Amino acid sequence: MLGGASNVAEPARGTGGGTAVDGVPDYLCHAGARSGMPRRPEAPAHRLSTDLFRAARRRGFHYQVGFHVVPERSGTGFCTVSGRVEPRHLNLHGAVHGGVYATILDTAMGGSVVSLLAQGETAATTSLTVQFLRAAREGEVLTAVGKVLRRGRHIAFAEGELVGRDGQQLARADGTWYIWSGSETRQARGRREPFSRRRPS
Repeated sequence: MLGGASNVAEPARGTGGGTAVDGVPDYLCHAGARSGMPRRPEAPAHRLSTDLFRAARRRGFHYQVGFHVVPERSGTGFCTVSGRVEPRHLNLHGAVHGGVYATILDTAMGGSVVSLLAQGETAATTSLTVQFLRAAREGEVLTAVGKVLRRGRHIAFAEGELVGRDGQQLARADGTWYIWSGSETRQARGRREPFSRRRPS
């Protein structure tokens, strides 16, 4: 594991079904024991990186659809996102739409990458593969944990797990993120000839 996630012990599975801060279930730590995902720290909560903290406060698309980053269970190299299923999240069959699974997993995994960015760096999803294992219904609490597997100069690899209130795994995902800096963006723009100056062929 990377960053703060590597220093977190993983307990044996228990039967806890309580609810912690912001409606995030206690079973999350037990799900982590099964899959290798980071659990909730027993010690003082991990401090969010500045970029991840600012990103969480922007309340972007994930917030608009009813999900939020959980600071108490996010840190360097990993990120937790949670929310309750509402009628707007359901498909025609009354189960949670697959796009909701993808959104919460993408947000958690992307957040884990953001937590490792240096000042001036930006990241964007380049691939996302989701395995839909079980359906969820209205009223369920969905919790996704994203973890960075490896971060290179321009590419980061991450994985994610989505569980329900009882700790049962609902979906898992793998993805890659491209990373670039502001200086690289400016250099690329400088190499491109402005369209208005191009001569017609």
